Amino acid sequence: MQTTRSRLAFKTVHLLIGMLVPLAVLIIWQLASANGWVNAVLIPPPKDIALEFGRMLSSGELLSNLRISAGRALLGFLIGGGLGLAAGLWVGFSIKAERLLDPSFQLLRTLPHLAVAPLFILWFGFGETSKIVLIAKGAFFPLYVNAFLGVRSVDRNLFDVARVLQFTRWQTISRLILPAALPSLFLGIRLSIAVSWLGLVVAEMMGSSSGIGYIINDARSFSLTSVIFVGIIVFAAVGKLTDSLVRLTEKRLLRWRDSIGGEG
Repeated sequence: MQTTRSRLAFKTVHLLIGMLVPLAVLIIWQLASANGWVNAVLIPPPKDIALEFGRMLSSGELLSNLRISAGRALLGFLIGGGLGLAAGLWVGFSIKAERLLDPSFQLLRTLPHLAVAPLFILWFGFGETSKIVLIAKGAFFPLYVNAFLGVRSVDRNLFDVARVLQFTRWQTISRLILPAALPSLFLGIRLSIAVSWLGLVVAEMMGSSSGIGYIINDARSFSLTSVIFVGIIVFAAVGKLTDSLVRLTEKRLLRWRDSIGGEG
């Protein structure tokens, strides 16, 4: 019971410490706006942004568009991330696949979203397909690279253990290689989710009639900076939430890992 309370107190303090910087920024921001140190049209005070957030939330505009954006990001991540995971494991296990596919994947990985977005729009139109493909393209490579590195970074001694225990090839993969590669896989998932949100923003701002990116782009046309800040904050909050969920899952599944947790 005492241990549980100690853990809860530690997590509470940790959360409060993490909120210090955002709270300090908000206080300084509000003071700067109140004293006229910044242009309120270009950088509206936090109070105006909060009021705009409440208005958009009560009207249902924010939640309906967030639901659309989240659906796009999730579908693009599942398609691109799933393919990236499969390709990374395949190339990691096979030197022939690496020689055949890795150079092309590394070439495609360097292509920025803004460069290929117009091409995807020409190929697939302004509908959902072009947006999903663009998000999937971004989600593919972080998981591919980290899955590949995760497999290739497995300690060779584990293969000696597998031979001693007379593991089959599937047992070696499922019981030794994949668990050892899990830290890299989780890092790939976190990066892939982050890039999925970035791809979503590009897709919705270049051609869309719904979603948070569309709200930001539409507000830019009318110089509604408070609405733009609401969209940015929503993107940041949802991105942080999804990343925290993955980190929580990682901690639960990788309790066996003996690594440094930081000092101080």
